[in-house]
Amino acid sequence: MTEIRKVTTRRELRQFVQFYYDLYRGNPQAVPYMFFDEMATLRRDKNPSFECCEADYFLALRDGRVVGRVAAIINRRANERWQRQQVRFGWFDFIDDLEVSKALLNAVEAWGRERGMTEMAGPLGFIDTDREGMLVEGFDQLSTMYINYNYPYYADHISRMGGFEKDNDYLEYKVKVPEVVPDKFAKIAEMVGRRYGLTVHKFTRRELIDEGYGREVFRLLNATYKDLYGFSELSARQIDKLVDDYIKIADLNLVTAVMDGDRMVGFGITFPSFSRALQKTRDGKLLPFGWWQLLRILKWHKTDTVDLLLIGVLPEYRSKGANALIFNDLIRQFQRYGFRWAEAMPQMESNESVRSQWQYLESIQHRRHRCFRKVFR
Repeated sequence: MTEIRKVTTRRELRQFVQFYYDLYRGNPQAVPYMFFDEMATLRRDKNPSFECCEADYFLALRDGRVVGRVAAIINRRANERWQRQQVRFGWFDFIDDLEVSKALLNAVEAWGRERGMTEMAGPLGFIDTDREGMLVEGFDQLSTMYINYNYPYYADHISRMGGFEKDNDYLEYKVKVPEVVPDKFAKIAEMVGRRYGLTVHKFTRRELIDEGYGREVFRLLNATYKDLYGFSELSARQIDKLVDDYIKIADLNLVTAVMDGDRMVGFGITFPSFSRALQKTRDGKLLPFGWWQLLRILKWHKTDTVDLLLIGVLPEYRSKGANALIFNDLIRQFQRYGFRWAEAMPQMESNESVRSQWQYLESIQHRRHRCFRKVFR
Protein backbone atom coordinates (compact mmCIF):
# COMPACT_ATOMS: atom_id res chain seq x y z
CA MET A 1 0.00 0.00 0.00
CA THR A 2 1.42 3.39 -1.03
CA GLU A 3 0.93 6.31 1.34
CA ILE A 4 1.11 9.86 -0.06
CA ARG A 5 2.23 12.44 2.49
CA LYS A 6 2.48 16.19 1.97
CA VAL A 7 5.77 17.71 3.05
CA THR A 8 5.15 20.02 6.01
CA THR A 9 8.43 20.10 7.96
CA ARG A 10 12.07 20.92 7.21
CA ARG A 11 12.97 17.31 8.01
CA GLU A 12 10.50 16.03 5.41
CA LEU A 13 11.85 18.52 2.88
CA ARG A 14 15.33 17.11 3.43
CA GLN A 15 13.90 13.63 2.87
CA PHE A 16 12.30 14.91 -0.34
CA VAL A 17 15.67 16.18 -1.62
CA GLN A 18 17.64 13.18 -0.35
CA PHE A 19 15.48 10.65 -2.23
CA TYR A 20 17.09 11.52 -5.57
CA TYR A 21 20.59 10.73 -4.28
CA ASP A 22 19.43 7.44 -2.79
CA LEU A 23 17.65 6.40 -5.99
CA TYR A 24 20.58 7.18 -8.30
CA ARG A 25 23.56 6.39 -6.07
CA GLY A 26 26.19 4.58 -8.15
CA ASN A 27 24.54 5.35 -11.50
CA PRO A 28 27.43 6.28 -13.85
CA GLN A 29 25.39 8.76 -15.92
CA ALA A 30 23.42 10.58 -13.19
CA VAL A 31 24.91 13.77 -11.74
CA PRO A 32 24.08 14.74 -8.13
CA TYR A 33 22.59 18.20 -7.86
CA MET A 34 23.95 20.61 -5.26
CA PHE A 35 22.10 19.74 -2.06
CA PHE A 36 21.93 23.29 -0.69
CA ASP A 37 20.73 24.59 -4.08
CA GLU A 38 17.90 22.06 -4.12
CA MET A 39 16.85 23.02 -0.60
CA ALA A 40 16.98 26.74 -1.40
CA THR A 41 14.94 26.32 -4.60
CA LEU A 42 12.18 24.47 -2.76
CA ARG A 43 11.98 26.81 0.26
CA ARG A 44 9.44 29.63 0.16
CA ASP A 45 11.73 31.90 2.18
CA LYS A 46 14.66 31.41 -0.20
CA ASN A 47 13.24 31.23 -3.71
CA PRO A 48 11.89 34.51 -5.17
CA SER A 49 9.81 32.48 -7.65
CA PHE A 50 7.22 32.14 -4.89
CA GLU A 51 6.18 35.72 -5.62
CA CYS A 52 4.39 34.31 -8.70
CA CYS A 53 4.16 30.62 -7.77
CA GLU A 54 2.58 28.39 -5.17
CA ALA A 55 3.72 24.84 -4.53
CA ASP A 56 3.44 21.78 -2.33
CA TYR A 57 5.58 18.67 -2.26
CA PHE A 58 4.52 15.07 -1.80
CA LEU A 59 6.35 11.95 -0.66
CA ALA A 60 5.30 8.40 -1.48
CA LEU A 61 6.00 5.98 1.36
CA ARG A 62 5.84 2.25 1.93
CA ASP A 63 6.35 0.85 5.40
CA GLY A 64 7.76 4.23 6.40
CA ARG A 65 10.35 4.24 3.58
CA VAL A 66 10.36 6.93 0.87
CA VAL A 67 9.76 5.37 -2.57
CA GLY A 68 8.86 8.46 -4.60
CA ARG A 69 8.45 12.23 -4.65
CA VAL A 70 6.81 14.98 -6.69
CA ALA A 71 6.33 18.75 -6.57
CA ALA A 72 3.01 20.37 -7.52
CA ILE A 73 3.52 23.93 -8.77
CA ILE A 74 1.27 26.66 -10.12
CA ASN A 75 3.03 29.52 -11.87
CA ARG A 76 0.36 32.22 -12.05
CA ARG A 77 2.47 34.48 -14.26
CA ALA A 78 3.03 31.73 -16.83
CA ASN A 79 -0.63 30.73 -16.76
CA GLU A 80 -1.64 34.31 -17.47
CA ARG A 81 0.93 34.63 -20.26
CA TRP A 82 -0.15 31.38 -21.97
CA GLN A 83 -3.85 31.61 -21.07
CA ARG A 84 -3.95 28.28 -19.25
CA GLN A 85 -5.10 26.92 -15.93
CA GLN A 86 -2.18 24.56 -15.52
CA VAL A 87 -0.56 22.83 -12.58
CA ARG A 88 3.02 21.72 -13.15
CA PHE A 89 4.65 18.59 -11.80
CA GLY A 90 8.37 18.52 -11.16
CA TRP A 91 11.01 16.83 -9.01
CA PHE A 92 9.24 13.65 -10.11
CA ASP A 93 11.19 10.54 -9.09
CA PHE A 94 10.05 7.08 -8.07
CA ILE A 95 10.94 3.42 -7.87
CA ASP A 96 9.88 1.17 -10.76
CA ASP A 97 6.34 0.61 -9.50
CA LEU A 98 3.34 1.99 -11.39
CA GLU A 99 1.25 2.21 -8.23
CA VAL A 100 3.79 4.68 -6.80
CA SER A 101 4.17 6.92 -9.85
CA LYS A 102 0.42 6.99 -10.45
CA ALA A 103 -0.35 7.86 -6.83
CA LEU A 104 2.10 10.77 -6.99
CA LEU A 105 0.59 12.27 -10.14
CA ASN A 106 -2.92 11.69 -8.80
CA ALA A 107 -1.88 13.82 -5.81
CA VAL A 108 -0.72 16.60 -8.15
CA GLU A 109 -3.97 16.41 -10.13
CA ALA A 110 -6.13 16.57 -7.00
CA TRP A 111 -4.07 19.47 -5.65
CA GLY A 112 -4.44 21.32 -8.95
CA ARG A 113 -8.17 20.67 -9.23
CA GLU A 114 -8.70 22.09 -5.74
CA ARG A 115 -7.17 25.33 -7.02
CA GLY A 116 -9.22 25.51 -10.20
CA MET A 117 -6.66 24.06 -12.60
CA THR A 118 -7.89 22.19 -15.68
CA GLU A 119 -4.69 20.47 -16.83
CA MET A 120 -1.25 19.36 -15.70
CA ALA A 121 2.13 19.40 -17.45
CA GLY A 122 5.68 18.46 -16.70
CA PRO A 123 8.25 17.77 -15.63
CA LEU A 124 8.63 21.53 -15.16
CA GLY A 125 10.12 23.73 -12.48
CA PHE A 126 9.00 27.05 -11.08
CA ILE A 127 10.55 29.03 -13.96
CA ASP A 128 12.36 28.36 -17.24
CA THR A 129 15.84 28.35 -15.67
CA ASP A 130 14.86 25.34 -13.54
CA ARG A 131 15.30 21.83 -14.93
CA GLU A 132 12.62 20.82 -17.44
CA GLY A 133 11.57 17.66 -19.23
CA MET A 134 11.84 13.91 -18.73
CA LEU A 135 14.77 12.12 -20.35
CA VAL A 136 13.47 9.86 -23.14
CA GLU A 137 16.65 9.41 -25.20
CA GLY A 138 20.32 9.36 -24.20
CA PHE A 139 20.27 7.30 -21.01
CA ASP A 140 23.86 6.20 -21.68
CA GLN A 141 25.14 9.80 -21.80
CA LEU A 142 26.69 11.60 -18.85
CA SER A 143 24.17 14.13 -17.55
CA THR A 144 24.84 17.67 -16.29
CA MET A 145 23.80 19.61 -13.19
CA TYR A 146 21.41 21.71 -15.30
CA ILE A 147 19.15 18.96 -16.67
CA ASN A 148 17.03 16.08 -15.38
CA TYR A 149 18.39 12.55 -15.47
CA ASN A 150 16.01 9.64 -14.99
CA TYR A 151 15.75 5.91 -15.58
CA PRO A 152 14.17 4.64 -18.84
CA TYR A 153 11.12 3.29 -16.99
CA TYR A 154 9.83 6.82 -16.21
CA ALA A 155 8.39 7.44 -19.67
CA ASP A 156 6.96 3.92 -19.75
CA HIS A 157 4.99 4.71 -16.60
CA ILE A 158 3.60 7.88 -18.18
CA SER A 159 2.50 5.89 -21.22
CA ARG A 160 0.85 3.17 -19.14
CA MET A 161 -1.11 5.67 -17.03
CA GLY A 162 -2.99 6.99 -20.07
CA GLY A 163 -4.30 10.52 -20.55
CA PHE A 164 -0.87 12.09 -21.16
CA GLU A 165 0.38 13.39 -24.50
CA LYS A 166 3.64 14.90 -25.69
CA ASP A 167 3.56 18.67 -25.15
CA ASN A 168 7.12 19.67 -26.00
CA ASP A 169 10.51 18.08 -26.72
CA TYR A 170 13.94 19.53 -25.94
CA LEU A 171 17.03 18.36 -27.84
CA GLU A 172 20.60 18.53 -26.56
CA TYR A 173 23.79 18.40 -28.58
CA LYS A 174 27.35 17.36 -27.82
CA VAL A 175 29.68 19.54 -29.84
CA LYS A 176 33.36 18.96 -30.56
CA VAL A 177 35.44 22.08 -29.95
CA PRO A 178 37.22 22.63 -33.28
CA GLU A 179 40.98 23.12 -33.45
CA VAL A 180 40.38 26.07 -35.78
CA VAL A 181 37.40 28.43 -35.71
CA PRO A 182 35.17 27.45 -38.66
CA ASP A 183 35.45 29.85 -41.61
CA LYS A 184 31.67 30.35 -41.49
CA PHE A 185 31.83 31.91 -38.02
CA ALA A 186 35.01 33.88 -38.66
CA LYS A 187 33.78 35.37 -41.95
CA ILE A 188 30.31 36.23 -40.62
CA ALA A 189 31.83 37.77 -37.49
CA GLU A 190 34.07 39.98 -39.61
CA MET A 191 31.18 40.97 -41.90
CA VAL A 192 28.82 41.71 -39.00
CA GLY A 193 31.33 44.02 -37.42
CA ARG A 194 32.00 45.84 -40.68
CA ARG A 195 28.41 46.12 -41.93
CA TYR A 196 26.41 46.62 -38.72
CA GLY A 197 28.98 47.93 -36.28
CA LEU A 198 28.36 45.13 -33.80
CA THR A 199 31.21 44.33 -31.42
CA VAL A 200 32.15 41.66 -28.90
CA HIS A 201 32.54 42.87 -25.33
CA LYS A 202 34.20 41.06 -22.42
CA PHE A 203 32.79 42.36 -19.16
CA THR A 204 34.66 43.19 -16.02
CA ARG A 205 33.22 42.09 -12.67
CA ARG A 206 32.60 45.75 -11.87
CA GLU A 207 30.50 46.23 -15.00
CA LEU A 208 28.42 43.14 -14.30
CA ILE A 209 27.83 43.66 -10.60
CA ASP A 210 28.19 47.39 -9.83
CA GLU A 211 27.13 48.88 -13.16
CA GLY A 212 24.13 46.62 -13.67
CA TYR A 213 25.13 44.70 -16.79
CA GLY A 214 24.56 41.40 -14.99
CA ARG A 215 20.93 42.34 -14.51
CA GLU A 216 20.79 43.53 -18.12
CA VAL A 217 21.79 40.02 -19.26
CA PHE A 218 18.65 38.56 -17.70
CA ARG A 219 16.43 41.42 -18.87
CA LEU A 220 17.70 40.53 -22.32
CA LEU A 221 16.87 36.88 -21.57
CA ASN A 222 13.29 37.98 -20.87
CA ALA A 223 13.12 39.52 -24.33
CA THR A 224 14.78 36.65 -26.21
CA TYR A 225 13.03 33.76 -24.44
CA LYS A 226 9.55 35.29 -24.14
CA ASP A 227 7.97 33.05 -26.81
CA LEU A 228 9.55 29.79 -25.64
CA TYR A 229 7.45 26.96 -24.21
CA GLY A 230 6.13 27.72 -20.73
CA PHE A 231 8.32 30.80 -20.19
CA SER A 232 7.37 33.27 -17.49
CA GLU A 233 9.05 36.65 -17.35
CA LEU A 234 11.72 37.04 -14.68
CA SER A 235 11.06 39.65 -12.02
CA ALA A 236 13.66 41.96 -10.49
CA ARG A 237 14.08 39.66 -7.46
CA GLN A 238 14.44 36.58 -9.64
CA ILE A 239 17.03 38.39 -11.76
CA ASP A 240 18.99 39.40 -8.66
CA LYS A 241 19.12 35.76 -7.55
CA LEU A 242 20.32 34.59 -10.97
CA VAL A 243 23.04 37.23 -10.90
CA ASP A 244 24.13 35.89 -7.49
CA ASP A 245 23.96 32.26 -8.64
CA TYR A 246 25.77 32.62 -11.96
CA ILE A 247 27.25 36.01 -12.81
CA LYS A 248 29.12 36.56 -9.54
CA ILE A 249 31.06 33.30 -9.85
CA ALA A 250 31.45 33.04 -13.64
CA ASP A 251 34.84 32.99 -15.36
CA LEU A 252 34.43 36.18 -17.37
CA ASN A 253 36.56 34.84 -20.21
CA LEU A 254 33.67 32.39 -20.75
CA VAL A 255 31.03 35.15 -20.84
CA THR A 256 30.58 37.06 -24.10
CA ALA A 257 28.32 39.97 -24.98
CA VAL A 258 27.45 41.47 -28.36
CA MET A 259 27.02 45.23 -28.32
CA ASP A 260 25.40 47.66 -30.73
CA GLY A 261 27.07 50.79 -29.47
CA ASP A 262 26.27 50.93 -25.76
CA ARG A 263 23.33 48.52 -26.09
CA MET A 264 23.69 44.82 -25.32
CA VAL A 265 21.91 42.80 -28.02
CA GLY A 266 23.21 39.29 -27.33
CA PHE A 267 25.07 37.24 -24.75
CA GLY A 268 26.61 33.84 -24.11
CA ILE A 269 27.23 32.41 -20.63
CA THR A 270 29.26 29.23 -20.37
CA PHE A 271 30.69 27.28 -17.43
CA PRO A 272 33.22 24.47 -17.21
CA SER A 273 31.37 21.20 -16.64
CA PHE A 274 30.89 20.20 -12.99
CA SER A 275 29.47 16.76 -13.85
CA ARG A 276 32.42 14.55 -12.91
CA ALA A 277 33.26 16.70 -9.90
CA LEU A 278 29.73 16.44 -8.53
CA GLN A 279 29.84 12.66 -8.92
CA LYS A 280 32.78 12.70 -6.48
CA THR A 281 30.82 14.55 -3.79
CA ARG A 282 28.77 12.93 -1.06
CA ASP A 283 25.20 13.47 -2.28
CA GLY A 284 25.95 16.89 -3.73
CA LYS A 285 27.24 18.29 -0.44
CA LEU A 286 30.26 20.58 -0.10
CA LEU A 287 31.52 18.86 3.05
CA PRO A 288 33.80 17.22 3.80
CA PHE A 289 35.68 17.42 0.48
CA GLY A 290 33.07 18.30 -2.13
CA TRP A 291 34.18 21.93 -2.11
CA TRP A 292 37.63 20.90 -3.35
CA GLN A 293 36.21 18.96 -6.30
CA LEU A 294 34.17 21.97 -7.40
CA LEU A 295 36.99 24.47 -6.81
CA ARG A 296 39.27 22.48 -9.14
CA ILE A 297 36.70 23.02 -11.90
CA LEU A 298 35.74 26.61 -11.15
CA LYS A 299 39.27 27.94 -10.64
CA TRP A 300 41.53 25.64 -12.68
CA HIS A 301 39.10 24.18 -15.27
CA LYS A 302 40.05 20.56 -14.57
CA THR A 303 37.59 19.17 -17.12
CA ASP A 304 37.57 18.62 -20.87
CA THR A 305 33.97 19.81 -21.27
CA VAL A 306 32.27 23.20 -21.15
CA ASP A 307 28.52 23.74 -20.69
CA LEU A 308 26.82 26.25 -23.01
CA LEU A 309 24.51 27.43 -20.28
CA LEU A 310 22.63 30.43 -21.69
CA ILE A 311 22.81 32.03 -25.12
CA GLY A 312 20.42 34.74 -26.22
CA VAL A 313 20.22 37.23 -29.09
CA LEU A 314 17.47 39.76 -29.71
CA PRO A 315 15.26 38.63 -32.63
CA GLU A 316 16.12 41.59 -34.85
CA TYR A 317 19.86 40.81 -34.53
CA ARG A 318 19.73 37.07 -35.23
CA SER A 319 19.49 37.59 -38.98
CA LYS A 320 22.44 39.97 -38.78
CA GLY A 321 24.71 37.17 -37.56
CA ALA A 322 25.16 38.19 -33.92
CA ASN A 323 25.28 34.49 -32.95
CA ALA A 324 28.42 34.07 -35.05
CA LEU A 325 30.13 36.81 -33.07
CA ILE A 326 29.39 34.94 -29.83
CA PHE A 327 30.65 31.59 -31.10
CA ASN A 328 33.68 33.12 -32.81
CA ASP A 329 34.78 34.53 -29.47
CA LEU A 330 33.81 31.62 -27.21
CA ILE A 331 35.43 28.94 -29.38
CA ARG A 332 38.74 30.79 -29.04
CA GLN A 333 38.33 30.83 -25.26
CA PHE A 334 37.49 27.11 -25.22
CA GLN A 335 40.61 26.36 -27.25
CA ARG A 336 42.74 28.41 -24.86
CA TYR A 337 41.43 26.45 -21.85
CA GLY A 338 41.86 23.11 -23.57
CA PHE A 339 38.18 22.13 -23.62
CA ARG A 340 37.51 19.33 -26.10
CA TRP A 341 33.71 19.16 -25.90
CA ALA A 342 30.81 21.55 -25.40
CA GLU A 343 27.42 20.53 -24.03
CA ALA A 344 24.61 22.56 -25.60
CA MET A 345 21.76 22.94 -23.13
CA PRO A 346 18.16 21.97 -24.09
CA GLN A 347 16.70 23.57 -27.21
CA MET A 348 13.11 23.20 -28.33
CA GLU A 349 12.66 20.65 -31.08
CA SER A 350 10.63 23.22 -33.04
CA ASN A 351 13.33 25.91 -32.78
CA GLU A 352 15.01 25.10 -36.10
CA SER A 353 16.89 28.40 -36.31
CA VAL A 354 18.80 27.65 -33.10
CA ARG A 355 19.34 23.98 -33.91
CA SER A 356 20.66 24.79 -37.38
CA GLN A 357 23.73 26.57 -35.98
CA TRP A 358 25.29 23.23 -35.01
CA GLN A 359 25.62 22.24 -38.68
CA TYR A 360 28.81 24.29 -38.90
CA LEU A 361 30.43 22.24 -36.12
CA GLU A 362 31.04 18.55 -35.53
CA SER A 363 28.09 17.67 -33.31
CA ILE A 364 25.67 14.93 -32.37
CA GLN A 365 22.17 15.20 -30.95
CA HIS A 366 22.64 12.84 -28.00
CA ARG A 367 19.79 13.50 -25.55
CA ARG A 368 16.08 14.30 -25.69
CA HIS A 369 13.82 15.50 -22.89
CA ARG A 370 10.03 15.57 -23.10
CA CYS A 371 7.28 17.46 -21.32
CA PHE A 372 3.90 15.74 -21.07
CA ARG A 373 0.43 17.26 -20.71
CA LYS A 374 -2.84 15.88 -19.42
CA VAL A 375 -6.18 17.65 -19.68
CA PHE A 376 -8.48 16.89 -16.77
CA ARG A 377 -11.74 15.17 -17.71
